[in-house]
Amino acid sequence: MAKVEIYTKAFCGYCARAKALFRDKGVTFEEYDISMGGPKREEMLARSNGRMTVPQIFIDGAHIGGSDDMAALNRQGKLDALLGL
Repeated sequence: MAKVEIYTKAFCGYCARAKALFRDKGVTFEEYDISMGGPKREEMLARSNGRMTVPQIFIDGAHIGGSDDMAALNRQGKLDALLGL
């Protein structure tokens, strides 16, 4: 199975939606809460080419984008292949 990383903030509906989709698919993920900023926020900005919104999602190190981007991949039938399902 692919390595999934997701940068989130507390009380973020888009973050909750992305995490729920992963859980529904039985995919484990590593979550980085950047609510208070810090080095993980800076890491997210560097990895996502400056995108400041959350969530920012990475699958096997590749930047997927945010919740809407992931949902679009799922609708197109491309997400499962990226996840190794």
